[in-house]
Amino acid sequence: MGRRKKIVQECETLMDDPEHIRNIAIAAHVDHGKTTLTDNLLAGAGMISDDTAGEQLAMDTEEDEQERGITIDAANVSMTHEYEDQNHLINLIDTPGHVDFGGDVTRAMRAVDGALVVVDAVEGAMPQTETVLRQALREGVKPTLFINKVDRLISELQEGPEEMQKRLLAVIQDVNELIRGMTEEMDDIEDWTVSVEEGTVGFGSALYKWGVSMPSMQRTGMDFGEIMELERNDNRQELHERTPLSDVVLDMVCEHFPNPVDAQPMRVPRIWRGDAESQLADDMRLVNEDGEVVLMVTDIGVDPHAGEIAAGRVFSGTLEKGQELYVSGTAGKNRIQSVGIYMGGEREEVDRVPAGNIAAVTGLKDAIAGSTVSSEEMTPFESIEHISEPVITKSVEAQNMDDLPKLIETLQQVAKEDPTIQVEINEDTGEHLISGQGELHLEVIGQRIERNQGIPINTGEPIVVYREAPQEDSREVEGRSPNNHNRFYISIEPLGEDIVETIKMGEASMDMPELERREALQEAGMDKDDSQNIEHIHGTNILLDETKGIQHLNETMELVIEGLEEALDDGPLASEPVQGSLIRLHDARLHEDAIHRGPAQVIPAVREAVHNALIDASIKLLEPIQQVRIDVPNDHMGAASGEIQGRRGRVDDMYQEGDLMVVEGVAPVDEMIGFSSDIRSATEGRASWNTENAGFQVLADNLQPDKISEIRERKGMKQELNPAIDYF
Repeated sequence: MGRRKKIVQECETLMDDPEHIRNIAIAAHVDHGKTTLTDNLLAGAGMISDDTAGEQLAMDTEEDEQERGITIDAANVSMTHEYEDQNHLINLIDTPGHVDFGGDVTRAMRAVDGALVVVDAVEGAMPQTETVLRQALREGVKPTLFINKVDRLISELQEGPEEMQKRLLAVIQDVNELIRGMTEEMDDIEDWTVSVEEGTVGFGSALYKWGVSMPSMQRTGMDFGEIMELERNDNRQELHERTPLSDVVLDMVCEHFPNPVDAQPMRVPRIWRGDAESQLADDMRLVNEDGEVVLMVTDIGVDPHAGEIAAGRVFSGTLEKGQELYVSGTAGKNRIQSVGIYMGGEREEVDRVPAGNIAAVTGLKDAIAGSTVSSEEMTPFESIEHISEPVITKSVEAQNMDDLPKLIETLQQVAKEDPTIQVEINEDTGEHLISGQGELHLEVIGQRIERNQGIPINTGEPIVVYREAPQEDSREVEGRSPNNHNRFYISIEPLGEDIVETIKMGEASMDMPELERREALQEAGMDKDDSQNIEHIHGTNILLDETKGIQHLNETMELVIEGLEEALDDGPLASEPVQGSLIRLHDARLHEDAIHRGPAQVIPAVREAVHNALIDASIKLLEPIQQVRIDVPNDHMGAASGEIQGRRGRVDDMYQEGDLMVVEGVAPVDEMIGFSSDIRSATEGRASWNTENAGFQVLADNLQPDKISEIRERKGMKQELNPAIDYF
């Protein structure tokens, strides 16, 4: 353990010397060897034993990661490396390569200044290589290249030196073309292409732990011929000893990646839109450890002992235990319980972590991945642009009712750790909905709930949520109570889009002063008299009370509202929520005796009136739609637009961007299930895409009856619709 203490001490000394800190991420297409490479670096830095490197997969700490052989969570490590007689502190994040976990890659890029892009020598640059490069460059993170699995060229493909060099140069050219295409628009990036001569390209084999680069060949005097000979004769141990991979890569990191002092002046303006003239901006540019504290949280993890751990980049100031900090987007302050840095994959508590480092803190209970945490309230960093949005929803329920409270807690935690997951908890039915990036994403989350929390769950098929909305003005409709002594007269009309938007954005609600609410709604186009009669707003529906001097209505109004909400939560077509309706209560006849106008009478009467009025207003089913953007090489453009058109979608725009064609359009969410595998096969895996929810639109008339009966069946409702619904 003595050795570990020593490493921690070295790190503590180096933390205060930002010139000799490097914050880097390792990024690559799935299975190109990032995690094996990280193992090598840890072994080289003396953090794990040399013999098990490459097989230990020290960074894939989760059971499911080891099982599937893929990295799912980005993992942080720190190590020290001596370069030109000067010790350096290297903070490294190993990121996932699989497209469903792209959110983790984007978040990791926010914390680092350099990205070591790993490419498999046999496969060459692949679609995810493109995506991770784009994510790095967009964040202003400088790339270098490591070509892995070179041993396969020698032993499996039996290539000679000429063929081999040709192949390696081709990979470098591909990567440089991508970098050029992506950076030509960026004024603040000089030439970031990689080159063998400059030493920004390395080659080697993470599995057999050897590597070379131009500078390392000059240093060790080894050339390619000699390497091939040793590799062919299976002298891999000698190869590893004479030119260890970790030295080659860590030297490259120290020499070619910017330190925080050089990087922050360029990165801060890219990721922060605050006042560039302020003291705070200066502190961040200068990596001032005495400035205000600014921490960008890029990852939330859970430690069984310490609870939630927030990891992220300190851009300014110094983090210390006991500090009270603001978390962007939440009220009040959180108190830091402990601060630490990563040592290998373990968190080591330290007294303080100054600017320029990647820190791990406990106690930030309000923080989520993407929060800005600071000592003074400040403009938060740009929200992290996720390359994809949740598109699929599955229901999750606990097999045993006793597990319900624990399941709810777990789902809330999942939503906090991964902002690309949305969780909707329904306490009444016990059916909870999780929406994610794709089928694999939800599968992994489901497995983790079962495995880590020991909660057996049932998950349903992927589903899509619909809405219902009136399309025209209804007549005045009567609703009667079961005892016939109470009657309500109601009419309904569709609300204007601007009004719906105003309510959605929270700019008009029942808990604001009446005057403000009236002004907001009038501005959105509501009639002045109407805006003064508002009795209640539910979802994006408004109830107007237009009655005059009716006895007992005041004390009955609560029940009226209850009946109204019930009717709107379960629309008459398929029990989906109703949106965008303006409900006018014209008149009411109420029984003198309070006993005869109780809940059992009023609620059904109002519900009936609302449903009948909605039917008279030609209520229709709305389906959720998505904007789809596909980035694809020219020769696959037809296939990509075909994928949108074949899904009841429409293509709105096509244009060239850098080296790619961009296809933009919209398509119904329902048709997008299975999109990822289809688009991959249609474009030979060359497309990257993202989808964003674009609200709801009326489902085509010819599809209404089938869809309605399908939803009713899923919900166990009877198939017969109200006979008044005959307008399809």
